Amino acid sequence: MATRTDETQPPAPHLADSHDLIRVHGARENNLKDVSIELPKRRLTVFTGVSGSGKSSLVFDTIAAESQRLINETYSAFVQGFMPALARPEVDVLDGLTTAITVDQQRMGGDPRSTVGTATDANAMLRILFSRLGRPHIGSPKAFSFNVASISGAGAVTVQRAGQTVKERRSFSVTGGMCPRCEGRGTVSDIDLTQLYDDSKSLSEGALTIPGYKAGGWNYRLYSESGFYDPDKPISKYTKRELRDFLHHEPTRMKIAGINMTYEGLIPRIQKSMLAKDRESMQPHIREFVDRAVTFTTCPDCDGTRLNEGARSSRIGGISIADACAMQISDLAAWVRGLDEPSVAPLLGKLGQTLDSFVEIGLGYLALDRPAGTLSGGEAQRVKMIRHLGSSLTDVTYVFDEPTAGLHPHDIQRMNELLLRLRDKGNTVLVVEHKPELIAIADHVVDLGPGAGTAGGAVCFEGTLEGLRASGTLTGRHLDDRAAVKKTVREPTGTLEIRGASANNLRDVDVDIPLGVLTVVTGVAGSGKSSLVHGSIPAGAGVVSVDQSPIRGSRRSNPATYTGLLDPIRKAFAQANGVKPALFSANSEGACPTCNGAGVVYTDLAMMAGVATTCEECEGKRFEASVLEYRLGGRDISEVLAMPVAEAEEFFGAGEARTPAAHRVLTRLSDVGLGYLTLGQPLTTLSGGERQRLKLATHMGDKGGVYVLDEPTSGLHLADVEQLLGLLDRLVDAGKSVVVVEHHQAVMAHADWIIDLGPGAGHDGGRVVFEGTPADLVAARSTLTGEHLAAYVGGGAV
Repeated sequence: MATRTDETQPPAPHLADSHDLIRVHGARENNLKDVSIELPKRRLTVFTGVSGSGKSSLVFDTIAAESQRLINETYSAFVQGFMPALARPEVDVLDGLTTAITVDQQRMGGDPRSTVGTATDANAMLRILFSRLGRPHIGSPKAFSFNVASISGAGAVTVQRAGQTVKERRSFSVTGGMCPRCEGRGTVSDIDLTQLYDDSKSLSEGALTIPGYKAGGWNYRLYSESGFYDPDKPISKYTKRELRDFLHHEPTRMKIAGINMTYEGLIPRIQKSMLAKDRESMQPHIREFVDRAVTFTTCPDCDGTRLNEGARSSRIGGISIADACAMQISDLAAWVRGLDEPSVAPLLGKLGQTLDSFVEIGLGYLALDRPAGTLSGGEAQRVKMIRHLGSSLTDVTYVFDEPTAGLHPHDIQRMNELLLRLRDKGNTVLVVEHKPELIAIADHVVDLGPGAGTAGGAVCFEGTLEGLRASGTLTGRHLDDRAAVKKTVREPTGTLEIRGASANNLRDVDVDIPLGVLTVVTGVAGSGKSSLVHGSIPAGAGVVSVDQSPIRGSRRSNPATYTGLLDPIRKAFAQANGVKPALFSANSEGACPTCNGAGVVYTDLAMMAGVATTCEECEGKRFEASVLEYRLGGRDISEVLAMPVAEAEEFFGAGEARTPAAHRVLTRLSDVGLGYLTLGQPLTTLSGGERQRLKLATHMGDKGGVYVLDEPTSGLHLADVEQLLGLLDRLVDAGKSVVVVEHHQAVMAHADWIIDLGPGAGHDGGRVVFEGTPADLVAARSTLTGEHLAAYVGGGAV
């Protein structure tokens, strides 16, 4: 009798189940050096390595970018014309990709009308809710939108009907919710006239005090010789008509000193020439004038709610949409759950789910009317995560950029649970991260390095967490680093008093910040740290603030232009060669005429990705050939811009090229750990951590006694934190006072004084729960921060 042996054999796996890896071969994007790697799908993979080692280049610029490009190619050419055109990354093979959803730390739009509610669809759902249930009923959802103005109109229209032209009268009206006075911004700007002129003087006596309006200059003569008023008469004596002509006159062509010019009132002229410009791009003296002359006040008509009277009058159970948006989201979620209206049950369910996601992700302390531009990078990233938490999609690749940025150790545990939940649904989760608490939950770790910039771009280790610890790589060696609490702390030289601070959620806080020491302000996310440090430190205290606002700059901007380093270098070249400095600028006279100083020629291919080819004329050097003949210390200007900071520091420090002004800036760049950056590297290619340190280096030259830093460890590798602490110590030892808003336990342990805010977030926070030395905080364990810091220095778990 024949026996069947195949019953014990497991069935052969289906061919479709064999694609369980994302394969990358020959990745060369930015500083990657032919990286080849295989990543497991449906697992949590963490990418580590020093700042600038190539993590973002591999994860965002290669894997996520190619996935996005392939998805975009599935749309019609017509639709692609409206989408950003993406070039194929520099990589030989990318295999096994799934749809990538990137959740990065890009700040949310700085548009003054963008709020947390508009950015997350919560406002859209609230508007529908009020248009259905609000009493009195005032109109469609548009009637509750501060982005829609109320308009109406009527007139004759011409239509073709049955071969004849017929005129018909038509009228239309749109009921919007926008406050007509502030146009949905919530604030109105006013110009302080006392900052524009001294009204006790006449124009002949030099009454105008605006930068660029010097007596005798064209700007000045435009007013003094206009003929609308007597230039020898004090401005305070002007008639109503003369004052109107001086301040508000509409543009008029006239001859002044035989030259055709356009005269217009002083206020519209200043609004066009100065106030319409981006504040960051202004020269420092103009920015200082604008800050003095322009005051932003809450709109008196809508009281800052952005909505007109009609939208504010419609209520559900005594609550208007303005009240709902001003509530803390955790309270708003409870209010929505309390509404029992079967007619809008699906809407209430979805809105409640969205609001609960805010609470779950640790953002329950926000309000929907919070301007999106005021969120920190970490908060913006978590707001973007909300739309993905309840998603039914599986087999998706989620890509995160430091999701723990801005999170207290207490909140990191919650973030870990969210990432694991996304993975357990069957998704691939890729995370760029430095925090050991998050690296600890990884299924797979990829360590890039060994250094940063040109010294990085290679895979140093790939495997499990235990393997990383034993690998001997820079990350592996520093993974279990624990900073010890200082045995002795510095004595303060004075105090900076804050009295009755009530910005945002602060509750009438009185606190003394010690001067001459390293002070760390800490507390859970949303406890009021930034409100205390940025919103309550008295103005004029000699404060230099380095916050997390993004660096503005195009692909023409580089570390040399941003830090002001290029000015002394250009002058040194000009002096050595007897020519003018403008020749040594790729944005001015010395630019290659073919590529206009960009170094590359861009060809737009409509909905296809544009092509950038190296300029044949200058071979990517960006300068005219004649300019490259001028040398300083044996190098031309393009060779100097190709130097790393460390080499340039040596070059400008001694010998023929010695330039003290340039050397000072280069020393500061080295101090913040950017010695590997080349002077001409475009700002658009820098990582988030590199940008913040570049900003810190720029501000280190400012004359101020108090430095306020907002989470300087964000984007820093464990090994770099040590260097940052050394830099903070040097600043304090040089007589400066340093105040740091920080969650990193190593910085807390290194502090001389800790101010801990809490106990919770939003209206559960806003109080000082501890003031003292780190040793006292660890001994007391009286707060969440104290417990986590004690566990950190003791190496135990909370």
